[in-house]
Amino acid sequence: MSVSEQDWPDSPLDAVDAAFTALTTGPQPMTLDMDALGPDTGLPAGVMTLPALRDWLLDRPRAYAARDAVWRDLVRRARLDGPSWVVVAVAMAMPALRRHAGRLHSGWSGDGADLDAEILTGFLTALRDRVDLAKPAPYAALCMAAWRAGHELRQRAGSAVPVEDVEHVTGPRTPHVPYGHPDLLVRRAARLGLLEHTDLEPYIDLRLGRRAIEPIAARLGITVDALRKRMNGIDERLADALAKGLLTSVVSPKAREYLQSRSVHRTKTRTGLAAASQRRTEAARAAVA
Repeated sequence: MSVSEQDWPDSPLDAVDAAFTALTTGPQPMTLDMDALGPDTGLPAGVMTLPALRDWLLDRPRAYAARDAVWRDLVRRARLDGPSWVVVAVAMAMPALRRHAGRLHSGWSGDGADLDAEILTGFLTALRDRVDLAKPAPYAALCMAAWRAGHELRQRAGSAVPVEDVEHVTGPRTPHVPYGHPDLLVRRAARLGLLEHTDLEPYIDLRLGRRAIEPIAARLGITVDALRKRMNGIDERLADALAKGLLTSVVSPKAREYLQSRSVHRTKTRTGLAAASQRRTEAARAAVA
């Protein structure tokens, strides 16, 4: 099924619904294999179409394990498998997004499409980066992010005060110089050897940028658990360094040399573990062949 440009909806939420219909109808509709989502979820067996799965979840509001399993899979797919799965994730949450939009539209004097767009933006931001799949209830976190975005737009619109002559506004208007930014401390930590330079950008993306961990792990060629463990180790070293003043004061040559030696040791250990894993994989493949 296709949707012509002439028939394409103006509302962002309606547009997602139209795209979802196009993806889930026709000879090869997008589906999910329930058996691949793990045991003890309470989900029905076999492959389900996505509209049928959405209805199944709506009919069972207390199927928490099933909902968590489905949404962890949807979020991972949206982050790793392309824009079609982003559309699917939004559409699967559409009943909740519609409820939020209906409540937020009440008393809203602006353009309804603007409010819908803000709700959608909040959901997509959480979907792309904010929701941590290691925590429970990812669906609730996504919907709360959507609600919060719409609510904040209403607050901004309600508190805005027009200024007719900006040149005569009293008070300072010069932006503050961003002294002490956390990313500067992290970059200094990398120079000292508290984290390896290959981990610098991933750490900044995850801890400061609050980006999703799955695409970063895929880009690095390691598992999510391995990357999470690596980042936790960096957290501990940075906390210890801050407590000792290593990131905010002059570091002695002896301390600098020690930190660099520890960095070299971590790199060699990581390289050795990766090589051993590669040898085991090649041996297993040879045994199968």
